[in-house]
Amino acid sequence: MTIDQFKKLKIEDSPGVYFFQKGKDILYIGKATSLKERVKSYFSNDLIKTRGMFLVDMVAKTDSIKFQKTNSVLEALLLETELIKKNQPYYNTREKDDKSYSYIEITSDEFPIVRIVRGRNVENLNTENYYGPFLSTIQLRAALKIVRKLFPYRDEKCTVGKNKPCFNYSIGLCPGTCVDAISQKDYKKQIEKIKLFLSGSTEKVLKILQKEMNALAKEKEFEKAAQVRNKIYALNHINDISLMNREQSENDIRIEAYDIAHMSGQNMIGVMVVMLNGQFLKHEYKKFIIRGQENADDGKALFEVLTRRFKHTEWEKPNIIVTDGNKVQLGIAQRFFKNSVSVVKDDKHRAREVLNGEILKEKNIKEEEIIKINAEAHRFAIKFFREKLRKGAFK
Repeated sequence: MTIDQFKKLKIEDSPGVYFFQKGKDILYIGKATSLKERVKSYFSNDLIKTRGMFLVDMVAKTDSIKFQKTNSVLEALLLETELIKKNQPYYNTREKDDKSYSYIEITSDEFPIVRIVRGRNVENLNTENYYGPFLSTIQLRAALKIVRKLFPYRDEKCTVGKNKPCFNYSIGLCPGTCVDAISQKDYKKQIEKIKLFLSGSTEKVLKILQKEMNALAKEKEFEKAAQVRNKIYALNHINDISLMNREQSENDIRIEAYDIAHMSGQNMIGVMVVMLNGQFLKHEYKKFIIRGQENADDGKALFEVLTRRFKHTEWEKPNIIVTDGNKVQLGIAQRFFKNSVSVVKDDKHRAREVLNGEILKEKNIKEEEIIKINAEAHRFAIKFFREKLRKGAFK
């Protein structure tokens, strides 16, 4: 499709899902806070620089663009997920490993649990009870926060029938399975609403709620009817601010850098710093006290840090990992994550070269960003080490 063909399209400035097509074949499905602005971005002069040749090729093959409006960004996210799962578009699925995605699972317990699982576990799930894939775990968590305010559900921290209220019950996010405040029948009705909503069937959910409200009003259960009425209002006026703030494009590159600090092999610590689209995410920085201090070196310490980091499957997955060191550190990092690079320093501790740097072009990442985040990891490691030393934390 050419820029002139694009200009003839009438695309509204609203949330929704868009489809790049060649004939009847769907090449790509995406979501947008603004359909008009998102689709427009594919026809910018710097598409190659910002998105890479992969999407340039997709745009060149496209002969039509269609879209479907939604009432909110959340609905767009859920609809996009369902449609990708159903249609498996080439440019959504190529070169992407299902294990890198996140999914929502609804367990088959008597009082089902709603939780996030990583793609590596999906083969063990009942296909009727999970929803996804979601590329961004951060965005998925933001979406579930909205869903849970509308339809409180049980999570893994809520033990059924122990007559001890869980924390989420005290703040209205658990319906009270922990204190027998809800029957199994009523809880399963709640779960069915969640399933419908996650499947993109918002209208069906609204009809169910409307029917419930009318029945309660007829029975003169006015307080309960008012609660349902409030849900209907909330569903029609979803607050998408958290999702809009976390909306990530296909080109978002998350980079994690690691560094080790110590004093002559003693009192070893490690750190992880994070960069997203050139900006440091300081609230996601992590600190590690090396547990295997005895006979540890930089390589062993890095192995321990990465082992502990990748046990946290709930953390957002990186696109690139950066280590400080030589081929030894690079090799250790690649055991955990293939797309790793290592920054080699000269005798003045200045960056001399980036090992495995050829993958940066593939990921459209500048070498300057790698050197920048490597320096930030070193700064943060030294700061953390000095803090521990000053407080006498090392014995």
